[in-house]
Amino acid sequence: MEYNNNNTYTLAILVNNVSGVLQRVVSLFSRRGYNIDSLSVGETEKKELSRITIVVTGDRSIVDQIKRQVEKLVDVIRVHEMTRSASVSAELIYVKLKADKETRSDVIKLGEMFKAKLMDVTPTTVILQVTGNRDKITSFLELAQDYGIVEMVRTGATALSRGPDALRDSSYLE
Repeated sequence: MEYNNNNTYTLAILVNNVSGVLQRVVSLFSRRGYNIDSLSVGETEKKELSRITIVVTGDRSIVDQIKRQVEKLVDVIRVHEMTRSASVSAELIYVKLKADKETRSDVIKLGEMFKAKLMDVTPTTVILQVTGNRDKITSFLELAQDYGIVEMVRTGATALSRGPDALRDSSYLE
């Protein structure tokens, strides 16, 4: 998926849900000297399948080559490149911000501006859950810096194609 520049790509990889498949996929990127910007993995609607979503920044020809090589790996069923216009994508973060009596309402208002969900409040901190595209998350974090980020965890991007098409194994076609 092309986010901020023309060199960012999102690959959706359908794999058998077995031990070692993620390591093989990630190793291929590592051997090529490619940094993975974001990685998200989880079971699909079928327990025996998992979906790996990888966001990488690079050169078109290298990404095409990696796609071809990933398709050849054991337990990889399909590889699909997601595009901004033909997919829906989001990330999730949990961020713990400093929030005392004087700043707590401002921190909560900041969260409301970004449609964050309030997850926890203590006398000194607030935990917010923010979901959205990379640009939204980045904008939120830039503003949150002013309050002091105590701790944060961020998922990788997850994405699905728009419309009726789906990344599926051949058993769906039967």
